[in-house]
Amino acid sequence: MTAHIEAASPHTMNTYGRLPIALSHGQGCRVWDVNGKQYLDALAGIAVNTLGHNHPDLVPALQDQVSKMIHSCNYFHVPNAEVLAAKLVELSGMTNVFFCCTGLEANEAAIKLARKYGHDKGIDKPEIVVYEKAFHGRSIATLSATANEKLKKGFGPMLEGFVRVPVNDIEALKKATEGNPNVVAVFMETIQGEGGVNPMRIEYLKQVRALCDQKDWLMMIDEVQCGMGRTGKWFAHQWAGIVPDVMPLAKGLGSGVPIGAVVAGPKAAHIFQPGNHGTTFGGNPLAMRAGVETIRIMEKDGLMANAAKVGAHLRGGLEKALAGVQGVKEVRGQGLMLGIELDRPCGPIWSRAAEAGLLLSVTADSVIRLVPPLIMTIAEADEVLAILLPLIHAFFAEQSPT
Repeated sequence: MTAHIEAASPHTMNTYGRLPIALSHGQGCRVWDVNGKQYLDALAGIAVNTLGHNHPDLVPALQDQVSKMIHSCNYFHVPNAEVLAAKLVELSGMTNVFFCCTGLEANEAAIKLARKYGHDKGIDKPEIVVYEKAFHGRSIATLSATANEKLKKGFGPMLEGFVRVPVNDIEALKKATEGNPNVVAVFMETIQGEGGVNPMRIEYLKQVRALCDQKDWLMMIDEVQCGMGRTGKWFAHQWAGIVPDVMPLAKGLGSGVPIGAVVAGPKAAHIFQPGNHGTTFGGNPLAMRAGVETIRIMEKDGLMANAAKVGAHLRGGLEKALAGVQGVKEVRGQGLMLGIELDRPCGPIWSRAAEAGLLLSVTADSVIRLVPPLIMTIAEADEVLAILLPLIHAFFAEQSPT
């Protein structure tokens, strides 16, 4: 009998609250740990593994690219960078793209774009509207734009230049910016991910777009977690029929290969000039091939439609089974980005789900988050329900007074 392998990383900085699991390999929506235990993956590396694991079309393409060139640098043109940029322009209705490696970098670039936009207009101290419960990253700039005070503790002082408002309240936005000549942009997630899967309403998105047009502000929409087909459209804001001026992307764009992008419309596309911004690894040949192939496979296999269909089935199953359950506040989200908000912290469900063979996460302390690969089937969604629902019922039962 093979000895059990302990999952530990004693020489790695202790920056993550980890489960005692080390994953070895995956196939489709299933992964295995180093001890051979199988899990159904409803986390997808936090909305990253768009095509699941070991995809039969993606893997050979990446192997081919690795044999040709992994990295050059941005002193030279990268052919697939232009191919991917052109595709993102086509899908978004915008005009130009900057490539980087992560969502944090994409959001950092968006903040720099907004500030330079303001300086170019003669505004010495540009300010950006951000939101309650927002999460944009952990650098000092993106952390300053983020709402969570627990994440900021110990890293002050934060950057100035941010005006914070509640979600889905256009009057609050108008009031917070009234008479302020320094505002240059509104920066939001269409569906807040780390903040608890909180969607911006379609009407609100339209109102903000109109206000930005009226005030000559940049509308900057962070689609890092909710973009790339996860909601059933390429980008979640497209349900509102609007086009932003700046759109950071990352996560699912490379289906596991690190990639970030900032897509810009006409108002923002030419703010950066040579020397204003850059990155060593951004736009490298391997990441660009991953992005090109991810989108090609998504289109070929109809994965946006699948995300909408399977997501609706999964949400419907959750809503039906949890209706009237005391302690369940709301099931929300769209496509394969769903959150179940409970009326109390529910961290234990994270580890209990893993023990039961289901990978998910708990975010904002009390929201169970499901962001599986976009290849998930109806049958696999039913498996998620079969594992998760009893765990939720048991969690409430053990906390109820006898």
